Amino acid sequence: MNKLILLLLCCLPQLVFAQASIPKDIQPPKAHSPYLTVYANGVQIYQCTVNQGSYSWQVQGPDATLYNEKHEIVGEHYKGPIWEYKKGSRVQGRVVNSLSPSDNAISWLLVEVVSNRGDGPFSAGTFINRFNTVGGLSPLTGCDANHLGSEKKIPYSASYLFYKHSS
Repeated sequence: MNKLILLLLCCLPQLVFAQASIPKDIQPPKAHSPYLTVYANGVQIYQCTVNQGSYSWQVQGPDATLYNEKHEIVGEHYKGPIWEYKKGSRVQGRVVNSLSPSDNAISWLLVEVVSNRGDGPFSAGTFINRFNTVGGLSPLTGCDANHLGSEKKIPYSASYLFYKHSS
């Protein structure tokens, strides 16, 4: 495992799990309130593709482990994008908006939940924010005719804040 990511996971302050100051551009509608924060540690997977003669790395999705505020494993985050809790609840989302607060990390996101499955902590989700991102940017080089179809796994970490309909 990448030593930097491991160090971040081990030494991450508890504040990461508190509700963050989410920028207005990626806040969900007012009828939704935060109820759960999880931390992801894993990789963003990129594939070398060609589009109209131009080669580039295209994101395929994440492959990450999800942790709670006690640093216990609570689930997985993978292509879809899908967040799956270890006890069976699962949500799939679609990106509504993004912003890039840093040139050194993947974007912060507002994701709308488009399907829920199972019964558990994630099943109430309506929106998700990705924030406090570290790493995960696409490779800058190495995508050409000789590498078409190849994949690169880039370490990343992020916090995910789940929202549900306000009561």
